[in-house]
Amino acid sequence: MTDLAAAKVAAKAAARAAAFARRKNAHAGADATQASHLSSVLAAHRGVPLAGYMAMRTEIDPTPAMEEAAGHGPVSVPIIQGTGQPLLFRQWSPGCAMEPGPFGAAIPATGDWITPQILIVPLVAFDRQGGRLGYGGGFYDRTLEGLRARGPVLAIGFAFAAQEAEGLPLEETDQPLDLIVTENGILDLPPR
Repeated sequence: MTDLAAAKVAAKAAARAAAFARRKNAHAGADATQASHLSSVLAAHRGVPLAGYMAMRTEIDPTPAMEEAAGHGPVSVPIIQGTGQPLLFRQWSPGCAMEPGPFGAAIPATGDWITPQILIVPLVAFDRQGGRLGYGGGFYDRTLEGLRARGPVLAIGFAFAAQEAEGLPLEETDQPLDLIVTENGILDLPPR
């Protein structure tokens, strides 16, 4: 590994560690209204195929917004197929049978495969330019790149406001977010 590559890896590790600490503190104070702004964004896109996620550990929970959206159109959650592959999305509905998936996220036990046009994207940190620091597997970056090659996709970063950071160590392969929603409001991003 070159010195430059090692420095990038170290910078990302440091940025993730700091963001995880901020997220943990924000999660401790979370309440049932944390997804209300997300619900208002999704209300403008009723019926459009949507992908959410099942919150793990200290992630902000999009489930209330997903439950509301499921009454108006298809909602799905990501399924990890393997290292280096994009995500697939299986239809989800409130109360459907779930099972443990890779990395511990719950996934629907059965259901149709959905191609979403809106993705609620989990993250570790974000910036005001639409940059997103994820967990390091590149799953959402590969997935967004492939979906965007086929047509319009709205990538909504959903996070606690405390996860905002400046100077994220991003790479050319990192796919930008189109919108960021926090428990405090909706952040409009500069056009790409």
